[in-house]
Amino acid sequence: MQLERDQAMAQGRRLLHTRQVQCTGYLRDDGLFDVEATMKDISPDGTEMFFKRLSAGEALHDMRLVVSFDTDMVIRQVQAHTVAAPTPYCGDSNARYQELVGLKIGPGFSKKVKSLFGGAQGCTHLTELLGPLATTAIQTWFSLWRETNIISEAHRKEGPLPRPMLVDSCQAYRIDGQAMQLLWPPHRRAA
Repeated sequence: MQLERDQAMAQGRRLLHTRQVQCTGYLRDDGLFDVEATMKDISPDGTEMFFKRLSAGEALHDMRLVVSFDTDMVIRQVQAHTVAAPTPYCGDSNARYQELVGLKIGPGFSKKVKSLFGGAQGCTHLTELLGPLATTAIQTWFSLWRETNIISEAHRKEGPLPRPMLVDSCQAYRIDGQAMQLLWPPHRRAA
């Protein structure tokens, strides 16, 4: 952190705040997947707040979500932790995130998250963390999928291919784009 601060100062600017978001995906021994997402807001200088004083480099926010899901992307377990926050009341909404159990990560997930935890119904930062956590969950699932060589195996066979989850997920994977022409050729799509 000192190196970042020194570089910033050398460029005629002063570091005021750092947010670190990290999401890591795992395959568990029981066949479920875990994604652990952490978020830290760090002030390089000490600061006085309403409920506490922060020392230089101390985290204003230090939060963690662990979501366990199955191969169908259905959430089976949730752990929400508030390690550090600006008030002693910030962690009061952690238990509400159990409402994620049973939801499927995929289309409509972000909208459902916002309806469950938006505004005073949840923690702004834990709720925001669910976006990159969901993307990491999908990438984690795809990592195992690629390991099992399902993609190339399906393409070697004859007949229709199943609709890929990626269709219309972004401009690169739009249904009429070049990527989908290769991944899901029109002549291999079910009627």
